[in-house]
Order: sequence, then structure tokens, then C-alpha cells
Amino acid sequence: MGDQLPITFQEYIKLPELGIDVSNISFNTLTLQSDKFICIREKTGAKEQVCIVDLEDTSKTFRWPITADSAIMNPENKIIALKAGRNLQVFNLEMKAKVKSCTMTDDVQFWRWITPFDIALVTETSVLHWSIEGTSSPVKQFDRHANLNGTQIIGYTTNAKMNWMALIGISAPQGRIVGSMQLYNKDRGASQPIEAHAAEFSEIRLEGAAQPTQVFAFASRGANGSKMHVVEIDHVEGNPVFQKRSVEMMFPAEAVNDFPVSMQAGPKYEVVYMVTKFGFIHVYDLETGACIFTNRISGDTVFVTARHENGIIAVNRKGQVLSVCVNEDTVIPYILQNTGNVELAFRMASRANLPGADQLYVQRFQQLMGQNQFNEAAKMAANSPRGMLRTENTINQLKHLQSAPGQLSPILQYFATILEKGELNRHESIELARPVLASNRKALLEKWLKEDKLECSEELGDIVHPHDATLALSVYLRANVPAKVVLCFAQSGQFDKIVLYCKKVGFTPEWVQLLMQIARVDGDKACDFALSLVKEDPPLITADQVVGVFSSQNLVQQTTRFLLDALKDNRESDAQLQTKLLELNLLNAPQVADAILGNGMFSHFDRAYIAQLAEKAGLYQRALELYDNLDDIKRVAVHTEVLDGEWLIGYFGNLSVGDSLAVLRQMLEHNRAQNMQVVVQAATKYSDLLGAQNIIEIFEDLQCNEGLYYYLGAVVNVTEDPAVVFKYIQAAVATGQIKEVERVVRDNNHYDAEKVKNYLKEAALPDQLPLIIVCDRYDYVHDLVLYLYSNGMAKYIEVYVQQVNPGRLPQVVGALLDVDCDESIVKSLISATPAQFSIADLVSEVEKRNRLKTLHRWLEAKASEGAQDTGLYNALAKIYIDSNYDPEKFLSSNKLYDPRVVGAYSEKRDPNLAFLAYSQGECDDELLRLTSENGMFKQQARYLIKRRDLSLWSKALSGDDQHALNPSHRRQLVDQVVSYALPEAEDPEEVSVCVKAFMAANLPQELIELLERIILEPTPFSNNNNLQNLLILTAVKVEPTRVADYIGRLNNFDAPDVAEICINNGLHEEAFNIYKRFEVNADAIGVLIDHVGSLDRAYEYAERCDQPDVWSRLGRAQLDGLRIKDAIDSYVRADDASNFGDVIAVATRAGKFDDLVRFLLMARKKVREPVIESELLFAYAKTERLTDLEDMLHGPNIAQVQKVGDRCYDEGLFEAARLLFQSVSNWARLASTLVRLGDYQAAVDCGRKANSTAVWRDVHGACIAEREFRLAQICALHLIVHAEELEPMIRLYEAGGHVDELCTLLENGLGLERAHMGMFTELAVLYCKYRPTQIMDHLKLYWSRVNIPKVIRACEAAHLWPELVFLYVHYDEFDNAAQTIIAHSADAWEHASFKDIIVKASNVELYYKALRFYLNEQPLLLSDLLAVMMPRIDHTRVVSMFVKSDNIPLIKPYLVSAQATNNKAVNEAFNDLLIEEEDFVGLRNSIDNHDNFDAIGLAQRLEKHELLEFRRIAAHLYNQAKRWRQSLTLSKKDKLYKDAMTTARVSGSVEIAEDLLRYFVESGNAACFSACLFTCYDIVRSDVVMELAWRHGLANEAMPYFINLVREYQVKVDHLVEEVGELKVKVEKNAGPANAVAGPNQLMGPAGINGRLLLGHAGSANNAQPFASNLGSAHGSTPSMGGL
Repeated sequence: MGDQLPITFQEYIKLPELGIDVSNISFNTLTLQSDKFICIREKTGAKEQVCIVDLEDTSKTFRWPITADSAIMNPENKIIALKAGRNLQVFNLEMKAKVKSCTMTDDVQFWRWITPFDIALVTETSVLHWSIEGTSSPVKQFDRHANLNGTQIIGYTTNAKMNWMALIGISAPQGRIVGSMQLYNKDRGASQPIEAHAAEFSEIRLEGAAQPTQVFAFASRGANGSKMHVVEIDHVEGNPVFQKRSVEMMFPAEAVNDFPVSMQAGPKYEVVYMVTKFGFIHVYDLETGACIFTNRISGDTVFVTARHENGIIAVNRKGQVLSVCVNEDTVIPYILQNTGNVELAFRMASRANLPGADQLYVQRFQQLMGQNQFNEAAKMAANSPRGMLRTENTINQLKHLQSAPGQLSPILQYFATILEKGELNRHESIELARPVLASNRKALLEKWLKEDKLECSEELGDIVHPHDATLALSVYLRANVPAKVVLCFAQSGQFDKIVLYCKKVGFTPEWVQLLMQIARVDGDKACDFALSLVKEDPPLITADQVVGVFSSQNLVQQTTRFLLDALKDNRESDAQLQTKLLELNLLNAPQVADAILGNGMFSHFDRAYIAQLAEKAGLYQRALELYDNLDDIKRVAVHTEVLDGEWLIGYFGNLSVGDSLAVLRQMLEHNRAQNMQVVVQAATKYSDLLGAQNIIEIFEDLQCNEGLYYYLGAVVNVTEDPAVVFKYIQAAVATGQIKEVERVVRDNNHYDAEKVKNYLKEAALPDQLPLIIVCDRYDYVHDLVLYLYSNGMAKYIEVYVQQVNPGRLPQVVGALLDVDCDESIVKSLISATPAQFSIADLVSEVEKRNRLKTLHRWLEAKASEGAQDTGLYNALAKIYIDSNYDPEKFLSSNKLYDPRVVGAYSEKRDPNLAFLAYSQGECDDELLRLTSENGMFKQQARYLIKRRDLSLWSKALSGDDQHALNPSHRRQLVDQVVSYALPEAEDPEEVSVCVKAFMAANLPQELIELLERIILEPTPFSNNNNLQNLLILTAVKVEPTRVADYIGRLNNFDAPDVAEICINNGLHEEAFNIYKRFEVNADAIGVLIDHVGSLDRAYEYAERCDQPDVWSRLGRAQLDGLRIKDAIDSYVRADDASNFGDVIAVATRAGKFDDLVRFLLMARKKVREPVIESELLFAYAKTERLTDLEDMLHGPNIAQVQKVGDRCYDEGLFEAARLLFQSVSNWARLASTLVRLGDYQAAVDCGRKANSTAVWRDVHGACIAEREFRLAQICALHLIVHAEELEPMIRLYEAGGHVDELCTLLENGLGLERAHMGMFTELAVLYCKYRPTQIMDHLKLYWSRVNIPKVIRACEAAHLWPELVFLYVHYDEFDNAAQTIIAHSADAWEHASFKDIIVKASNVELYYKALRFYLNEQPLLLSDLLAVMMPRIDHTRVVSMFVKSDNIPLIKPYLVSAQATNNKAVNEAFNDLLIEEEDFVGLRNSIDNHDNFDAIGLAQRLEKHELLEFRRIAAHLYNQAKRWRQSLTLSKKDKLYKDAMTTARVSGSVEIAEDLLRYFVESGNAACFSACLFTCYDIVRSDVVMELAWRHGLANEAMPYFINLVREYQVKVDHLVEEVGELKVKVEKNAGPANAVAGPNQLMGPAGINGRLLLGHAGSANNAQPFASNLGSAHGSTPSMGGL
């Protein structure tokens, strides 16, 4: 029975299985706004949260810690609305952002989402709508009616336009639940109070209505009864008026207090679902108000519902989420079988397209056709469910029917009905399109296409194409006929759409042919199309193919444009096409080819071939660019008259050196006058590359001096080749360009001066200026003077020194003196030359030749003129020294000569004059050398003292690279300094520099000598501090034995510095005496400690001084010497705690904690440092002075107690650590300490306070080791909530064999708030291993919280097959679940669950494996299994399987159900089974309802069957196959005359019917003759009947036939007379052609109504009465067929 219910009932989930407490499932805590989310407010103790269940995927259930009075989820999106008091907020959970918020002025009693963007808010007094979009506040809709006062609001609903609203509340006066509703219309602003418990808005479509009808349904249960009402709202003009429906609602006797709680509409089926409090579901048809179904779906109270697709979803008190929807497969049969409401079944099947009423539709259609109600039949066929009657056969029947006058033809009525309701199918569209296009009503067709009223096909497009290609394209596109679409695109010129369309639909046309077709029509568009094809990846057509197409059409321009675009990437593979492109244009459009070559777009074409074509076309420049052969280049390059000069010059840069030279030579040889300028320019530009010598050689070989001059003139200024410059000078001389020669030799720096000088001498130029310039620049003055003097050109000598370069006078004078020129000429030349020469050089030149006195008078004259030239005075000094003309006076008084020059000149003549000259100029090096070589040490010593130059002293005392050290000379110098020079000094700086010089020269003995002479003897410098320091320091380094004496005799030295130096040099006693003499006690004891190394002497010295700093210094030394006790005593006497760090470190390492306590107590008074107090605590702990430690902890302190406690813990001082950790409340460390002390209970208590994972782990491990399982469990419960701690703990328990304790622990942990998946998983694994009997219960409770793959592995290992199947099912691995059940059926198989599993399996092979499994083990349940697997199995394969195993009878119920698919194998198997069972009734039904089988074969089998009924079926099959004569033969053979007559009538064949009549006449069966006339009335011919009746005496039997025939003709004649009369009247009234109108069967009017078919009104037709009525009236009754 369950399979026959008209509803589909499903339980989605049970909320408690998701961990939701039943106490939180109520009207106030759970909200259901749609079939997507359930929102539950949970409260556990003081903790509140919101749980959101995703109904589409319950594994995505999540919780949010939200405190709110109410929470509702958006119907579509993850948006939640929260209410807390009067504050409303909306949050987007996915974006984690607040969407909107507001604060109400009144309390909100009820709220819900009415759309995904609007929330309805119900307060005490009014109803508001709040949009979550924008920034608007809630908008008031209406005030609450008084009838809702004191009620609990349970529902609010609106219609789609939101202009009708219904607010529902309930109350309980006198113990009865009363429903109150306020219906409000926004347009009218009016409210109506109604007694109702539930309400819903929906819409229905009435028959003949153009638009849907809006209805409002509400239900109530009052004291006077229970009714469900349906009323119309917002009536649409033109629609039929909907009559109000009121129906009684039936409640069972046990549901006395039940009442409706919710209503939800099912728009598709036009039903409304009503759910009651007690869990009953009522399904009502909205149009009729009829109750379709009532039953109970829940045993618990249902308190909330929502729309679910076209059904309803609800939640009851136990947390079951249930859904109900109309079962499309069973609802119509159910209505027919249980309610008998055929009209409801017809209406519902038609509007919802439901199965179940097919046979009734066929019968009624045939009935209407038989009654000649063709228009009604057409409407019925058009409205048939699933289009079962909308077949080609139906269309053919209707198409040939004639319409009554003034009425629309049946076929047009058929089409009009479908168009009004929906769309036409393929055959209908084609049949309608033909007459529409024939009547030139293309606009109608376009309109129907836009409205998707037609089903497009290729045939429809072919019909439309001759009338409108664009419209045909639209049809082809919709019908997905790519070939025709592409053709239409091409014909309409929409080439750009072809490729896009082909890519979209995956169609590949013949692109070449298509392009050829386009090219014939429009070359430019063909080019664009070709480019689009080539640019595809991969290309749809090759460029070669495109070129072939364009070339065949002589499309040069388009070919060029295409190739330019297609070849733009310049690929090597396109070389042939590049050549083709250039060839095409060189032959047809050379200017285009020139532009292409000029752009350099291509580089892979045949260069030689294209170059020849370019040369022939006169494109010499392009030819040169492409030619590689030198002869070709030389041939073309000479045409400079047509070549661009600049380009040609640049072209030479592409040639090799040899080719360039050859081309240049060819150009000059061809036409020198025309080509010389270009050649010169090219030679100039590429001179460096070609080589100047090669170019010069060409010009010289061709004797082109002018070209050579121009070429060299262009390069001479930039070349550095002397030969080129020389050639230019020669060319300039040859062409008479003397000024150019003068310019080059003056400005150019790269010629060979010697070669040019000699050439100019030989050239004997009329102007010697170029030669003078060369000799002047390159210092050939002597040669020039000799050349000019010897050739009698003295005037050029004067010109040279007076005009060209007066600075060369010294060399000219020297040269003249060398040629014995007269002195008077020389003097006159010197006098006449401007003073722009160097006198020194002149003196040098004259002096070289021993003719210096020649210049004496001239020099004195220059000096008297005030000349400042040094050379002049050097010359005078030399003259005075040689002539002994008072040289000392000149040397002393004159400051303008050069001391070095004059001194060097005087050294051999008089050393004293040289010393005088050197000293005047401070020529130190020369003076030192002079005095040393000549033994002048006293002068040297005095000079050094006066100079006060350390560097000079260094040279004298130590020597350098220029002055080698001579010890004897130094000794003599020192003696002279000590004896004479220094005692004479009175300037302290002179003494200081001298002493520093001795020190720098490392002469300590000599320095001591010097200092003793200055300090120990009475001098102005005896008490000098620096000199005393220097004396002692020098003695420390040189004579340490004399240091003590100096210390005693001197008293003005720097004691600390000197003492430090003494220490550094090992004179510790001397240093101690210095400190002691000057009472620097700290440093003194430091010397004893650090250097003398005597702590005893240091202790004695400290006792004598008794100063804190001395004791402190001693304490540090004792500490370094590890005399810890003495060191601490010294520190205590010094009252110094500054070195507490070292003291603590050393004492701690040595373990001297008793002594350390004394020091730390002193230090604590001096310094408040955490380290000191911390170490004091540790020292107390080490010395076990726990009382002192505790007192210190209780008192004020700044110790680092935590660190001290850690140290004590690490060193095993657990008691001290306990006190320390306890004082700082470090429960974690205290717990660990207590574990070490064995106080486990206290450790657990501390662990609670610490609440640290590490602490719990530590305490837990200790408790396990001591088998304190109770305490261990307390610890473990805090550990297992951390997933990473779980597995190590399990290993610990399992290693110790404590499995029971472990299971108990995990079981207790499941109830923890922080219980996680790992806990549930590991407990399941443990159950698998150790407690297999408990695993199933655990999984049923917590399957959603375990790691299913891991538990699956555990169940497999433990061979727990039922549990494994359970896990596979809940992990959605239905294939594995099914395989497990099949493999382990003894343990895992259960029929109901296997059915649920197998239908969800994805591997189709499993279905057949399951069938074989059931066949072997559960054959009686096969039909039940096949029933659930039917939608997913291959019926042919199933039948084949059972046919092979000869088990077809086992699956008979399946075959019955599977026949609905009309599968051939199923039909034949079932028919065979029926034949075997001799069930002829079932076989007849099977054949009539399912035609997919071998009918002829079956008929041949059945015609030999021994049973009559099976032979009748054979005849029936022959009828269906239109084998009428075989059927008649069988019927006549078995004397089944009625069947034979039926066959003859159905065949429609006059011959067959008349043969049957003759058979009856011949067999003497008059009754059958008469019956056959009745049956085949429309077929037989009246003359044949009359003849047979007359000849065989059957007039009485034929008389009814003749009577009816005469009556029929009489009616027709009367009707024609009436029509003719009416027509005459019309003609008379409307005479004239202008008023002529179309006949009654006109398809379309001239304009139509809104572009639709013009439907006529049904008129009365005076059709003839059926033959049966006349037959009955003639004989009084219908002839009996009993004898047939």
C-alpha cells in the first residue's frame, strides 16, 4: 500500500543525532524559514549559542557563540537575523560582516523572512516590513486588529505582490485552541478579522482563463466544525469568476483537540498542504477544494513548517525533519481508485503534466472523435498530459476533418489551444508553419518564435527559408542545424559570426568551399573571413588554400591584404607565400611591392627571384637590397640617376669590403662625371671600413686627382693615418692648394713630420711658411735655420723668430752660432726679437758654446730694466763668481737667483760661497751633503738648531736614500751639538726639536748625555717637567739601574705615568716606590698584587693603610685566587658589594654557600638587586635553612622566586621548590614538584589551578605509573580534549594494559564540551579491538562525529561487517557498502537497508551483482529489490540474465512495472510468461498498452495455440499490423464473426468489407449479414448491398441499412437547401465585390487578434443521427450479437 500513496514522505534528519538537545527543540528556540537552514538557539548552563543546520549538507552544521532572544536564517543565503530585546541585527556569515541593524521602539513578538531581502516584524500594535537593502528603517504596513489581542502570533504570510497580508495568532479560551486571523489588503487599506488557524496565498489557472487567478486559502477548527476555505483575491478582468470553495475537514476521533498549525501551497500541482498539531497531513485541490489525501505523518507535535520545492517540510518536537510532496507517479491513479473524482484526475493530470490518466484520455479522445465533437477532441489532445495525444497521427486525423460553418477547423482549434497554453512540438510546428507562410503571415511566425511557441527543426527551417532567410537562420540556430546556420550566415553576409558559431557548437564545415562561395560574392568580406579562419588556433584553413581560392578569382588586392596580415609574423615556413605575395604585386602593382619591401616585413622569400622582378619593374633600390651576386650589384648600382643618393651611400654598408671597392671602381669607370660625387661620399662614409689606402689606390689608378683631393679632404681631419695625411698634402700641392697645405701642417697632428719636411724641401714651394710651420711644430729649428741660411733665405729666419714663434730665438741663436754667424748679427737679432723667449734657454744655449760673456751687457741692461727672470740673475751670479766680482755681497743681498743652480756652480770653486747660497735658499739636502763632504759640522749643527726641522734632523742623524749614514760624521755632529750649538740655544723650541730628533733617531745614550747636560747642570731648562719625564723614561729603556737615582733626585716628573711605564718595563719596585712616595695606595697595592704577586705583602699593606678601596682591591685579588673565605672577609671589611656577581658565581661553583650567605646579607643592605636576593634564597635552600627562606619569602623581597624555584627543582631541592612555587602561585611547577614528592592528590589539585597541558601530562603520567587511575582520569579528561595529546595517551594506556580504564576515560570524555572528533574516533577503534559488542551502539549515536575512514579500517581489521556497512553508508560509499553486504551476507545482510543502499550505488555493475546475489540467496525478494532498482538498471540486461537462468517467473512483478518503459526485451519476456501461464486477458492488455515487441512473430505463435482466446489475440495482432486478410482468415476459421466484422470496419477497405458480406451471404448467415451492414455502414457501397440483398433474398435484413441511408441523404439535402437560402439572403444584402468575405474555413483574418489565430464560435451542426439509433427504431432493439 505504501507504494500507492499519492504523496512522497521522507525523513531528512533527526536533530538529536546532530548533537542537539531535545529541550532546545521548540517553537521559541527553533526557526525554519525555508528548506535550506534550520536555526536552533542552544543553552547549556550559562553558555548560549546558535546552531545552524544546513539541510542540503548536514555535515556542515556549525555553531556560533551568539546570545540572542531569537535567530532566523535567510531563506536562500547564509545571512542570519538576530533579536536581543529591541535590538535587531543582520549578519552575513560567509563575509563575517554586519549587514544592517536597528533598534525598535516596541517589543517584537514575532518575526520571519518573507523574501530573501525583507523581514516582517510583528509588535504589540502593528506589523512592519524591514528591508536589509539600503539604510531604511522598518516600514509600518498596518495596525493589528483587536481580534488578535491576547493571542500568540504563530504565522504571517503575504502574496507574491505583497499587497495582501495575513497575520495569524492562537489563544486558549475555555481550554479550546481558537485561531484568529487578520487579513489586510494594502491597496484598499482595509482589514478583515477571520477565525482561522492557518492560511496561505497561491494561484491557480482556470480553464479558459488568460491569466492565473490569485486565491487565498485558510483553515479553521471551531466549535461549529472544521472547514477549509478557498476564495479569490484581486480578480483579473477577462478571467472566469472563481466560486468560493468551503469543504469540511475530517479529523479522526482520537484527535479531538487537534487543529491546523500551518499551510503551504504546491503551485505546480495547484494544491495546498495543511499540517495539524498532532502530525496529520491534509492535501487539498485548490480549484475544487476536494481533499486528495489525509494521513498521519508524525506521532509528535509538529510546530513549524516551510515550503519545500512543491511540497512541505516540517519539524516535530522530537527533532525529526520531515517532508511531504505529491507523488507524481501515483497521485492520479490514487484519485481515480480512491475518490472516483475523474474530473479532478483529468484536470490535475493536464495542468501538472502527470501520468496515470493516459488510457482515459485516449478513450475520451476517441469518444469525442466518434461523436464528431472534433473541436472538443482537438482541445483535449492539445491539453493531454505529457503531450501523449500530441502526435503526428492525431494531427493527420484532425487535418482532414472539415469544420462546421462559422467554426474554426479542428486542426486550427488544436493549434490555438496549444499556443494559448504552451508551445508546439516538432510536427505541430511544421504543420502550422505551412499554411501561415502560404497566407503571407510571416509576422505571426516571428512572434511565435520570439515567444518560444514553436519547436524548431531543420524541416521547419527549410519551409521558412524560401520566405525569409533571416527567420530561417533563427530557426536553424534554435534547432541546432550547424550546416544550415553557416550557410545562412554566409548568404546574409554575416561572415564574422560563422567562426564563433562553429566553435560554440563544435561544427566543422568545408571551409574552402565556403570561402570560395563568399569570394564570388564579395572579395573584401571573403578576405576578412579568411583572416578570421587563419587566426584561429589551430587555423581552420591554411594560407595556401586561401591564396588558391583568391587567385582563382583574380582577387589581387584581397590576396595582398590577406597575406600581409597572415604573414606578419615573418615565419620561415611561409617563405613560399612571401614570394607569392611579392611576385603578385611586382607583376601587377609595383608600388605596393615597393612599399612591402620598404617596410622590411618579410625575410624568407626567394630573394634572387624577387630581385630580378624588381629590376625589371625598375625598382633598382629594392633589387640592390635583394641581390647577393656582385655582378648583379655592379650592373644595377651604376644607375645613380634613378637611385636615391643617401640610400645608395647607406647601401654600401651592407656590402663586403671587396664588393664595395669593386662597385666604387665600376661606378667611376662607367661615368666618372656622374658618379664621382656619390663615390666620394660613399668612400668618405666607409673610409675606416674600406681602408683609405684601398680607396686612394682606386683614385690613383683612375688618375682622378680631384676625386682623391675631395675624398682625402673629407677624411683628413678625422684620420690618424700619417700616410693618408701625407697623400692629402701631396694632392693639395698637386692641385695648387697651398693654403690647405698650410692649414693641414698647422692643425693636423697625425702626419710624419720628417717625411713632410723633406717633401716640402724638395717641393720648393714659393712660400716657405708650410715648411717653417712643420719645423717649428716638430722641433726641426736647427735644420730649418741651416736650410734657410745655406739657401740665402735669411729673411725667413727673421720672419720666423719675429712673426711666427719668438720663443724659438734661443735655438735659432744656437744654430747661428754653430754656423759661425757674426756676433753682431746675433746681437742685433736678439735685440730685435720681442721679449717672448726664455732668457734661461738663451743663456743655456750661449753657455753651451762658452760664449756667455757675449750676453754680459745685455743681461745687466735687462736687470737694470727691472727684469725678474731667474735665469738672468743666475747668469749674472755665474759671471760674478768667475770674475770674482764681490760674489758674497751678490749672493747675500740678491734674492732672485736660484740657490741650487748657483750653489752647485760654486761648490768646486768655493764651498763657503756654495754654503752661503744653499743656506739662503734653505737647500737642506745640498747643504747637508756639502757640509758633510767638506767637514763643516759646526756650521751644520748650528744650521740644524736654527732650522728646527725634525725631518732635516732625521736626515742628519739617521740618513736616508740621498744621504747615507756615516757614523763618524754623526758622532762629530753630536759632539758639536752637545758642546757648542745646544748650549748656545735660548729658544725652548730649538731644544725641544733637538731632543725629539735624538729620540726619533734612537740615540738613547746620546740623549741621556744631552739631557743630563741640560737638567742636572744648571740651565734654564733644569726644572722642566717634560725633560725630567724624558730623562727617567729614557733611563728606564736604556739604563734601568739609574732610574732609582733619578727618582730620588728629581721631583717635577709625572709620577702616575712614570710609574705605569715602570710597570710596563718590569720595574715593579720602582713603580711601588713612586706610588708609595706620592701616597697612591690603591695603585700601590695593585702593584703588589698584580705584578709582585705577593698577597701577603698586599694584606700587610692593606692593614697599614686600612682603606676600603684597598680592602676591596685585595678582596678581588683573593677571589681571583680562589681564597673565597678571605675574599669575602675583605669585601665585608670594605663594605663593598659591587662585585657581587663574581662573588656569587665563584662561591656557587665552589659550594661555599655558608660564606656566601654572609656576603649576600651584607650586599642586600647595600644593593637592592633581584640577583642578590635570588641567590640568597638559593643559598638558604642549599644550606637547608628553610626557616630563613620562608621568613624571607614572607617579608618584602625582590627576588626572582620563579627562577630560584626552577633551580631548586632542577637540583632536586623539592621542599624548597615547593615553598618557592607556592609563594608565587605557580601551580604548574608546584604540581610537578608535588608529583616528585609523591603527593599526587595535591598535585591534581594544583593541576586544576594551573590548567596546563604539560602539567596535566606530567601529573597524569605519574599517576598512571603509581596506578592511581582515579586521579589519572581526572588529569586525562583535561588532556584528551587536545587532539595532539590523545594518541600518546592511548599508547601509554595500551602499553600498560589498562584498556578498561582507557575506554572508561574516553566514554566519560564524550560528554565534555570540548569533545572532538578524535575522541569519538579513538573510542570507536578501541571498541573494535576490545569491545566489539559496543561498537554499533557507539556508531549509531556518534557516526557524524567520528573519522569514518579510520574507523572503517579498524572495522575491517576486526571483521565487524555490519558496523562496516553502517560506516560505508554514512560515508556515502554505497558501492563499498553493497559489496561488503554481498561478500559477508551472513552477518551484514538486511533486506530493507540493502534496498536503500543499492539504489545509491554509482557502479552500475553492482546492480547486476546484487541481482545474482539475491537470486542465489534470497530469490523471493527479487521483485522487491528490482522495484527500487528499476530507474537505474538496463532492463534488457536484467531480462537476459533471468532468461539465461530460467528464472523469469521470479521477476513477474518487476516485468509488470518495467513494461511502462515499453522495452522490447521486457515486453517479450512478459508476453512469453503470460502465454506460459495461459493468461490471455493479461496478454491482451500487454499487447494493447505496449507495442515494442515482435508482433508478427508473436501472432504466428499464437495462431497455432490450442486456446481460442490466444488465437483471437493473434488476429488482433494481425489487425495492428494491418494484415487484415490474415486476421479475417483466423476469425472466420474460429467463427468469431464479430471480430471479423470489427476487422473489416477498422481496415477501412471497401473490398474487404464487401468480401466479408459475400462470405456471410454464401454461408447463409443472414443475421451476420445484417450485423456487418451495421458495423461497416461507412465502408460498404449501397449498390453492392442492394444487389446482394436482391439476389439472395435478404431484403428484410438489409432494410434497416436502406432506411438509415435514405434518412442521411434527406438530412443532407435539407441542410443544403437551408444553406443556399441563407446564402441568397446574404448576397442580396451585401451585393458587390467590396463586401466579399472569406469562407467560414478561413485560417486567418486580415488582421487577427493580437497576432494569434482567430478562433470562431462553436455553432450547431445538424449532423445525422448515428446509424445505431435508426437501427434501434426500425427493429425496436439492436440486433443481437449473441450468435456471432
